[in-house]
Amino acid sequence: MLKVLTFITGPLQVCTYLVYCDQSKEAALIDPGDADSEILKILEEYELKPKFILGTHGHPDHILGVEYFRQGLKVPFFLHQQDEIFFQDPKNFIEFKSWGFPPNPRADAVFTDGTRFTLGEEELHVLHTPGHSPGSSCFYSPKASIIFTGDTLFVGAVGRADLPGGNFSQMLNSIQEKLLTLPDHTVVYPGHDYGPKPTSTIGEERRFNPYLS
Repeated sequence: MLKVLTFITGPLQVCTYLVYCDQSKEAALIDPGDADSEILKILEEYELKPKFILGTHGHPDHILGVEYFRQGLKVPFFLHQQDEIFFQDPKNFIEFKSWGFPPNPRADAVFTDGTRFTLGEEELHVLHTPGHSPGSSCFYSPKASIIFTGDTLFVGAVGRADLPGGNFSQMLNSIQEKLLTLPDHTVVYPGHDYGPKPTSTIGEERRFNPYLS
């Protein structure tokens, strides 16, 4: 069974998720928004075995802590191939640089739509959901009925699309075609805690999210 621990990290208050299989103890770290020693303590306390770091997208607030954890845990960092290419281009990073962010860490490997990451007997499936950024992706566990939506879908809201590489209509299309087709009881873990509660479900978002009506 997959377990999820949530940490709020970084200057823009990113929801960082530590996801692990409670049988094998294999773990993944999703969207490390900054260095956080508390996450390392939890990994040790729970006797978890980190396998990889996953980025839902290449905006630097979500991957600012990658190098800290990559060095500390000795595990690879994965990002969608489109965001790895797009945000390594300096002209696409100018706005984030003006906010004070350092250049993005290079990914050790890239994923695409349909890639699967295994944690013991559990799997996370990549759903490519472009719009917030070219490579924005969600990580879905059909078995556990949970999905990590990054900045594509929030509780009661959707992501912005006014940053480099963003496309609002494309993002709404991604949500309609890739996310709202999932079972209603699928639990949504968003990239920021902007809503009235930290998590939601696909059914709730379909019925009550004002951007999706």
